[in-house]
Amino acid sequence: MTRPPRPTLFYSFVAALSWPVFYVLFRYRAEGQEQLPREGGYVLAAGHVSNLDPWPLGLSLWPRRFLRFMAKSELFWFPLSLFLRAAGAFKVHRGRADREAIRTAVSLAQAGYVIAMFPEGTRRRKGLRKRYEAQAHTGAARIALDAGVPLVPAGIRGTDELRRLGPVRVRYGSPVSLDDLTGLETSEAARVATERLMTAIHELEASLR
Repeated sequence: MTRPPRPTLFYSFVAALSWPVFYVLFRYRAEGQEQLPREGGYVLAAGHVSNLDPWPLGLSLWPRRFLRFMAKSELFWFPLSLFLRAAGAFKVHRGRADREAIRTAVSLAQAGYVIAMFPEGTRRRKGLRKRYEAQAHTGAARIALDAGVPLVPAGIRGTDELRRLGPVRVRYGSPVSLDDLTGLETSEAARVATERLMTAIHELEASLR
């Protein structure tokens, strides 16, 4: 049995510092960890309401698992790039299909990492949720299908209310069924998987209200 990749020292340092802040100040709670694969890599996908979403999404996985996520290429300037990479980020060029980022994510997932993805591609604006639901991208599904790893949905609530010290909640769901998509064209399989994924994400979010 292959041991999952361990977090970097910087990742663990920040996690250890932020743990009491999230749990005490923001009353952070995570549910559904039993749904998460114990071994191997997988794609963990959620709705996107704040730039801080990756941290509460992965905090309950620490110290056992190391969350990896895409960050826009404009942020990778020295010395910030050193901290981003140590925190688990890898670059993506937004606004176009970034095949290199997809290949990187597939390789990381196959190597046993957890890949955090936000299918909507950008943060939601309040009042425009229906618009973003219709524009969910298939990248998360494609990575899971190409890497042959589970596609796991998650719901996040409260990361857009941190200034008000609102509670932060995360709920993980069971992996999306992909086994019946093997005979489909890649684009069609990714589309169907994304529809299933977004339905699961919205159900998890609704359960946190």
